[in-house]
Amino acid sequence: MAKLKLGPIADDKPIKITVELPAALHRDLTDYGRLLAEGGTPVEPAKLIVPMLERFVSTDRGFAKARREKP
Repeated sequence: MAKLKLGPIADDKPIKITVELPAALHRDLTDYGRLLAEGGTPVEPAKLIVPMLERFVSTDRGFAKARREKP
């Protein structure tokens, strides 16, 4: 299996979001969800957005530093 940055996606209560994505990014998210599922039911692109954003924010050193330095 590919080494992906995201682990399993929690089956949380669904929320509604509205966002426009470029077609190429949507295809990438669709492929990512398929790979993440390891042959099971693919994860929908909308369910990937929150964990990806959380991961991005939690690993952004500049953001963490700025947050610590915030008065």
